[in-house]
Order: sequence, then structure tokens, then C-alpha cells
Amino acid sequence: MELAKEIPNSYYIRQHDNPDNRLSHARTTAEEIWSQTDGAIGAFVAGLGTCGTLTGVASALKLRKPDLLVVGVEPAESPYFRTGEFRRHGIPGVVPGFTPGLYDPNLIDEIMDVSAEDARKAVREIARTEGILAGISSGACAWAARKLAQRKELADSLVVCVFADTGQRYLSAEGLW
Repeated sequence: MELAKEIPNSYYIRQHDNPDNRLSHARTTAEEIWSQTDGAIGAFVAGLGTCGTLTGVASALKLRKPDLLVVGVEPAESPYFRTGEFRRHGIPGVVPGFTPGLYDPNLIDEIMDVSAEDARKAVREIARTEGILAGISSGACAWAARKLAQRKELADSLVVCVFADTGQRYLSAEGLW
């Protein structure tokens, strides 16, 4: 934000507070999910980062499917959204240490805690079995989605999660690979 003040003709996007963040996911990501699943989605999972993806997709999909289960993911080591307590954690991209302006608890049915170690295990498994170089927050979402898919009430539904980061930025992360 300080750089935007100093650099002429620059703009600070305010991704944690910018309603266009949410709107873009409501108009595009949600539509793609609905189309690709033919409406058979039973649960949607995303990380609690800027909250634009989670609340944008949730707001659009819940209009079509009010009983959709929407799950936010946060680090077990820093359960900020459930308790208000922020601690350092090992899942970059989620739980920024403040409540984003886009956070809307009315759109979120459940918050799942995922340990950094479980997120890292999921990243390695996704790379090994799917050939996808996902980031650590994506691993956390995949871990949560897998747990949800094991629930009896979701047995006949699709559980969808968004991989919001890439593993490229973590290629040299100690202990990840």
C-alpha cells in the first residue's frame, strides 16, 4: 500500500477487501464448477485467505443449491477464524492474521483445521499420483476435501476444492519434497 502512494499511476488492489475479488469468483469460478459438475456438487472447499474465492463461489452456488456445504480451511496451528487466535503456521496463503473484509461467516457452514504436515503430505501425494504441482494451501484444501468425501451424507455428491496456489514457489521449501 505504501508503494502505491509513492509510485505514480499505481494502484493497490486491496484483494482482501475488494468486492471485485468475490464478484469475479461468483461470476466465473462458480459458473465453471456448476457447469463441470452438472450441479451434482455437494460440498465446496477453499482456503480462508482473502476469502474472495470462498465467499464468491459460495454466494453464487448457494443460490442454485441452498443446501450446499461450504467449508473453509485454516491451519490447525492457527485457528484464527474459529477462535480469534493467530499464531505462526506453515500453510502460506491462508489465515493472514486479520479478518479480511470479504469474510462472511453466513456463507460458511464449517471450518476445518488442517495441520501443516497433513497439507504437505497431500501436496506430495497430489504430485506423485496426479502429476499436479500444487502449493501448500492447495494441499490443505485437498486434505479437507478428502475427509469430507468420506462422510456418509456426501457419499453420492461431488466434493470440489480449489487449488489457489502452485507448488512452483515451494520447490526449494525445506522438507516438502
